[in-house]
Amino acid sequence: MNQELLSGDREVLDAIRKRRAMTVADLAKQLGVTGTAVRQRLNRLLAQDCIRRESCRSGRGRPTHRYLLTAKGRRSAGANFSDLAMALWQEFRSIRDPGVRSGLIGRVSRRLASIYSGKVPAGSLNEKMDSLVELMAERQIPFEVDRGAELPVLHAMACPYPELAELDRGVCAMEREFVSEVLGEEVRLGQCRLDGDQCCSFELGPRRARGGGPSMAAPSNEGA
Repeated sequence: MNQELLSGDREVLDAIRKRRAMTVADLAKQLGVTGTAVRQRLNRLLAQDCIRRESCRSGRGRPTHRYLLTAKGRRSAGANFSDLAMALWQEFRSIRDPGVRSGLIGRVSRRLASIYSGKVPAGSLNEKMDSLVELMAERQIPFEVDRGAELPVLHAMACPYPELAELDRGVCAMEREFVSEVLGEEVRLGQCRLDGDQCCSFELGPRRARGGGPSMAAPSNEGA
């Protein structure tokens, strides 16, 4: 289960990032805390797969351990790309040819989906939805599956791109296409937070022009 990093844990990651590898003694000295406090932080980070431990021996005696970042740990810093995302989306909106703009957004959706598709095992639709919920939780984005109706409905309880969605509802269309690609099923946006609904709901069925259909063809001024 993914957990939000504590500020003290981020300090450990930042320290290791600068030095590449550090021991408990190194970190205690660098951060000005006790070795016990360092070990507690390291144990949390090990459990979250943000760091890895390797043994190193210098002369006789027991080997010491040093800690290095994993790929997940390297991604944990500087992960707020909201300014970059906003700038890129504004460039999308500036493309005047509707076909070019729509095609580009579609390719971005498929590229995003390709990152997740390999992590969603083959199986029933319910199993795929459950896997997608777990993957989105790793991004700190709560998704839920509602099985109260004849067909399951995927609810996004928070928007992955809130600032962009308020600027242009074409983002909603991109997210809908992303979900369709990952699940291997056509989905439509049944509810949308931008319409005042409690959440965004992805329902099985033919797509309809809501929450982004028009804005993929032309720039939208909503929220701008």
